Amino acid sequence: MQRTIRLFRWALTTAVFAGLIICLPEGIDDDADAPTVRLMVSLSRGTLVICGGGEISDEVLDEFVATAGGDAARVVVVTTASETADSDEIDDELEYWRAQKLSRLTILHTRSRETADDPEFASPLADATGVWFVGGNQAWLADTYLGTVSERMIHGVMRRGGVVGGISAGAAVLSSVMIRNGQNSPEIGRGFGLLPGTVIDQHFLARNRQERLLGALARHPGLVGLGIDEGAAVIVRGGCMSVVGDSDVVACLSPGSGRPARVATLRPGEQANLFQLSHDATKSRKRSAVLRSTAVDSAGD
Repeated sequence: MQRTIRLFRWALTTAVFAGLIICLPEGIDDDADAPTVRLMVSLSRGTLVICGGGEISDEVLDEFVATAGGDAARVVVVTTASETADSDEIDDELEYWRAQKLSRLTILHTRSRETADDPEFASPLADATGVWFVGGNQAWLADTYLGTVSERMIHGVMRRGGVVGGISAGAAVLSSVMIRNGQNSPEIGRGFGLLPGTVIDQHFLARNRQERLLGALARHPGLVGLGIDEGAAVIVRGGCMSVVGDSDVVACLSPGSGRPARVATLRPGEQANLFQLSHDATKSRKRSAVLRSTAVDSAGD
């Protein structure tokens, strides 16, 4: 019996990785395009719902709940980004969630890294089917949870095929490189990396953050920049990114040597292949590196 189980697990693992290889964009090399492969592995099971801020329709949140299991969903709402997290005012942020028929709703908050690293505090995440981050200050999320038991368990939700999402600050923290602050010149830090190979900026068009996102990409040219406007959201499943809501999403690739930044606007109802975008971003970075290396060698001659 145990041998049968081991064989089944081996076959399942082989099938998963074979599926990932089949899904590789044409011309991809899994060693050379490590960010793309990490993205594929990360998105092989779970779903992300990433909202840019402002008013987001209940339809988007309903999609989150349905993906988490509907009436059987076990949802954890993390309120740490909000400045009202320690007061009764946070109830305004929780109105939608408390109105849902869920199997379990847990409100999770601390600003202590020691507490966030406590398995007992993080225990509601162990079997959660959905995690939602409210808006506020993304730096508070990163400073509290990065590298803790809580963060590892949040990644576990995705690995189990659950859904993770957030709005505003809760969107920014989902990327691998995170914009912590700044107007036009971004202050950069680490995010949770639930969407590897990306940097996400929120309130994008409403607050004219194009320069800020391009500044982040200039420092990290192999990444895909996603500027998500207020009222807009993206739902990411298996590398397919669908735009929903009432506004647009802007996908950006950093400029290369002699080539301007590539920017594409995606409107509600449109889709994009994140695997291909990641591959293109990595390829552009490599081309720029080769050109710079050639220029240095020529100068040396």
